[in-house]
Amino acid sequence: MSAPPPVTTPPHSEPSAAARYLVVFVVGLVVGIVLIVVLLRALEGRKTWQDRYPAALMQLYMAQSAQLSADLEANRCAATDTLARLQTLRALSNDLEPAFADLRDHAGFASHASRMRGTLDAALASPPNDCAGLRRTIDAIGEACSGCHQDMRG
Repeated sequence: MSAPPPVTTPPHSEPSAAARYLVVFVVGLVVGIVLIVVLLRALEGRKTWQDRYPAALMQLYMAQSAQLSADLEANRCAATDTLARLQTLRALSNDLEPAFADLRDHAGFASHASRMRGTLDAALASPPNDCAGLRRTIDAIGEACSGCHQDMRG
Protein backbone atom coordinates (compact mmCIF):
# COMPACT_ATOMS: atom_id res chain seq x y z
CA MET A 1 0.00 0.00 0.00
CA SER A 2 1.27 3.25 -0.89
CA ALA A 3 0.83 6.35 1.13
CA PRO A 4 -1.56 8.93 -0.23
CA PRO A 5 0.16 11.88 -1.80
CA PRO A 6 0.41 14.86 0.52
CA VAL A 7 -2.24 17.50 0.04
CA THR A 8 -0.70 20.75 -0.96
CA THR A 9 -2.41 24.00 -0.32
CA PRO A 10 -1.64 27.04 -2.33
CA PRO A 11 0.38 29.61 -0.46
CA HIS A 12 -1.75 32.07 1.49
CA SER A 13 -1.02 35.59 0.34
CA GLU A 14 -1.67 38.66 2.43
CA PRO A 15 -3.98 41.31 0.93
CA SER A 16 -2.14 44.26 -0.44
CA ALA A 17 -1.99 47.52 1.46
CA ALA A 18 -4.05 49.21 -1.26
CA ALA A 19 -6.89 46.74 -0.78
CA ARG A 20 -6.87 47.31 2.97
CA TYR A 21 -6.94 51.07 2.49
CA LEU A 22 -9.81 50.72 0.04
CA VAL A 23 -11.85 48.67 2.52
CA VAL A 24 -11.17 51.16 5.32
CA PHE A 25 -12.09 54.05 3.01
CA VAL A 26 -15.38 52.44 1.93
CA VAL A 27 -16.32 51.59 5.53
CA GLY A 28 -15.48 55.16 6.59
CA LEU A 29 -17.55 56.55 3.74
CA VAL A 30 -20.59 54.44 4.65
CA VAL A 31 -20.30 55.33 8.34
CA GLY A 32 -19.92 59.01 7.43
CA ILE A 33 -23.04 58.97 5.26
CA VAL A 34 -25.05 57.26 8.00
CA LEU A 35 -23.89 59.82 10.57
CA ILE A 36 -24.77 62.73 8.26
CA VAL A 37 -28.27 61.32 7.72
CA VAL A 38 -28.73 60.88 11.48
CA LEU A 39 -27.53 64.45 12.10
CA LEU A 40 -29.81 65.94 9.44
CA ARG A 41 -32.82 64.03 10.75
CA ALA A 42 -32.06 65.23 14.28
CA LEU A 43 -31.89 68.82 13.08
CA GLU A 44 -35.13 68.40 11.14
CA GLY A 45 -36.77 66.88 14.20
CA ARG A 46 -36.01 70.01 16.22
CA LYS A 47 -38.24 72.12 13.98
CA THR A 48 -41.55 73.14 15.46
CA TRP A 49 -44.86 73.71 13.72
CA GLN A 50 -44.02 77.41 13.53
CA ASP A 51 -40.98 76.58 11.41
CA ARG A 52 -43.08 74.52 9.01
CA TYR A 53 -46.13 76.82 8.99
CA PRO A 54 -45.18 79.14 6.07
CA ALA A 55 -44.22 76.30 3.73
CA ALA A 56 -47.29 74.28 4.71
CA LEU A 57 -49.58 77.23 4.06
CA MET A 58 -48.08 77.80 0.62
CA GLN A 59 -48.36 74.08 -0.18
CA LEU A 60 -52.05 74.15 0.71
CA TYR A 61 -52.55 77.26 -1.42
CA MET A 62 -50.89 75.50 -4.37
CA ALA A 63 -52.94 72.35 -3.85
CA GLN A 64 -56.25 74.22 -3.76
CA SER A 65 -55.29 76.34 -6.77
CA ALA A 66 -54.27 73.22 -8.67
CA GLN A 67 -57.64 71.64 -7.87
CA LEU A 68 -59.43 74.73 -9.21
CA SER A 69 -57.37 74.48 -12.40
CA ALA A 70 -58.15 70.77 -12.64
CA ASP A 71 -61.86 71.55 -12.28
CA LEU A 72 -61.53 74.05 -15.12
CA GLU A 73 -59.74 71.53 -17.35
CA ALA A 74 -62.38 68.90 -16.54
CA ASN A 75 -65.10 71.40 -17.44
CA ARG A 76 -66.48 71.25 -13.88
CA CYS A 77 -67.07 74.97 -13.58
CA ALA A 78 -70.37 75.20 -11.70
CA ALA A 79 -70.41 77.05 -8.41
CA THR A 80 -71.15 73.81 -6.59
CA ASP A 81 -67.87 72.37 -7.91
CA THR A 82 -65.66 75.33 -7.06
CA LEU A 83 -67.19 76.92 -3.98
CA ALA A 84 -65.51 74.58 -1.49
CA ARG A 85 -62.06 75.31 -2.97
CA LEU A 86 -62.68 79.05 -2.86
CA GLN A 87 -63.86 78.83 0.75
CA THR A 88 -60.74 76.86 1.68
CA LEU A 89 -58.51 79.42 -0.01
CA ARG A 90 -60.31 82.20 1.86
CA ALA A 91 -59.86 80.41 5.18
CA LEU A 92 -56.17 79.92 4.42
CA SER A 93 -55.90 83.64 3.66
CA ASN A 94 -56.74 84.40 7.27
CA ASP A 95 -53.46 82.72 8.22
CA LEU A 96 -51.13 84.69 5.97
CA GLU A 97 -49.97 87.16 8.61
CA PRO A 98 -49.60 84.59 11.42
CA ALA A 99 -47.70 82.22 9.14
CA PHE A 100 -45.27 84.90 8.04
CA ALA A 101 -44.78 86.57 11.40
CA ASP A 102 -41.59 88.33 10.32
CA LEU A 103 -43.53 90.07 7.52
CA ARG A 104 -46.65 90.80 9.57
CA ASP A 105 -45.77 94.47 10.05
CA HIS A 106 -44.49 94.97 6.51
CA ALA A 107 -46.90 97.33 4.75
CA GLY A 108 -46.43 95.69 1.36
CA PHE A 109 -47.09 92.22 2.69
CA ALA A 110 -50.17 93.37 4.59
CA SER A 111 -51.43 95.03 1.41
CA HIS A 112 -50.93 91.87 -0.63
CA ALA A 113 -52.60 89.71 2.03
CA SER A 114 -55.55 92.10 2.10
CA ARG A 115 -55.73 92.05 -1.70
CA MET A 116 -55.81 88.24 -1.66
CA ARG A 117 -58.65 88.22 0.86
CA GLY A 118 -60.52 90.84 -1.18
CA THR A 119 -60.11 88.79 -4.36
CA LEU A 120 -61.45 85.70 -2.63
CA ASP A 121 -64.27 87.63 -0.93
CA ALA A 122 -65.36 88.90 -4.35
CA ALA A 123 -65.22 85.37 -5.76
CA LEU A 124 -67.29 84.04 -2.87
CA ALA A 125 -69.82 86.88 -3.08
CA SER A 126 -70.41 86.06 -6.73
CA PRO A 127 -69.13 82.52 -7.37
CA PRO A 128 -68.23 81.69 -10.96
CA ASN A 129 -71.05 79.83 -12.69
CA ASP A 130 -69.26 78.96 -15.91
CA CYS A 131 -65.77 78.17 -17.12
CA ALA A 132 -65.09 81.71 -18.30
CA GLY A 133 -65.91 83.02 -14.83
CA LEU A 134 -63.76 80.35 -13.22
CA ARG A 135 -60.88 81.26 -15.55
CA ARG A 136 -61.18 84.93 -14.49
CA THR A 137 -61.27 83.93 -10.83
CA ILE A 138 -58.22 81.67 -11.17
CA ASP A 139 -56.37 84.44 -13.01
CA ALA A 140 -57.25 86.99 -10.32
CA ILE A 141 -56.03 84.64 -7.59
CA GLY A 142 -52.85 83.97 -9.56
CA GLU A 143 -52.22 87.69 -10.00
CA ALA A 144 -52.63 88.27 -6.27
CA CYS A 145 -50.19 85.46 -5.53
CA SER A 146 -47.68 86.58 -8.15
CA GLY A 147 -47.75 90.18 -6.99
CA CYS A 148 -46.91 89.19 -3.43
CA HIS A 149 -44.21 86.74 -4.47
CA GLN A 150 -42.55 89.29 -6.76
CA ASP A 151 -42.53 92.01 -4.12
CA MET A 152 -41.62 89.90 -1.10
CA ARG A 153 -39.05 87.57 -2.66
CA GLY A 154 -37.42 89.95 -5.00
